[in-house]
Amino acid sequence: MRKIGLIGGLSWYSTRTYYEHINRGVQARVGMGSSAPMIVDSLDFAQLSRLSSAEDWQRAGSILSESARILEQAGATAILIGANSMHKVYDTVASAVSAPVLHIAECVADRMVADGAKRAALLGTRNVMLESFYRQKLVSRDIELLPPNMERVDMLDRIIYDELLAGKVTRQAERELKTIVTVLEQEGAEAIVLGCTELEMIVDVDANVLPIFDCTRIHAEAAVDWIVGQD
Repeated sequence: MRKIGLIGGLSWYSTRTYYEHINRGVQARVGMGSSAPMIVDSLDFAQLSRLSSAEDWQRAGSILSESARILEQAGATAILIGANSMHKVYDTVASAVSAPVLHIAECVADRMVADGAKRAALLGTRNVMLESFYRQKLVSRDIELLPPNMERVDMLDRIIYDELLAGKVTRQAERELKTIVTVLEQEGAEAIVLGCTELEMIVDVDANVLPIFDCTRIHAEAAVDWIVGQD
């Protein structure tokens, strides 16, 4: 098996989820006695939360690039950025190392194309929902994305940063997400893209009114493919 590196701590809740998904995937492919050869560099998310200015994102790119170099030097043959929003600095990180960096949105787009998903709604933090760095990866594969609704953008950003990143899961947030998914179906969405690693804390991925493309699971499955040599 090939060793993979994970840039984690973005948040540590999502890192825990990645670790579990990847190891369960390796066990399913290789055998119950196996675990994933993986290196995790867990960053301090307090330095990388709610970035807004160009200087903030330049600093984030430097921090994540250094993390990628550390992972590569430690033997990682491929690298994951364990957060959707941090893929805004993907190009900077990818150019800092020779090992491939698996892009989460490209992995999701591949899965959606394979499953025939054509019209979807993207849910996540403000920058994921509004900026082109993520949306364009899906649109370029002929996946139509519903336009973001600013009221929902504000609600999701608040839930993610004020609740989920602090490990707080409430019935109210679960109800709000269920309502959002129901309304999006009425607006014509044929699928939902969970573009935030923490959203699976309040969304039942396996039992919903629409197909749910959980970016974290899909990204982790791509990591398993790499580890077992099926990339």
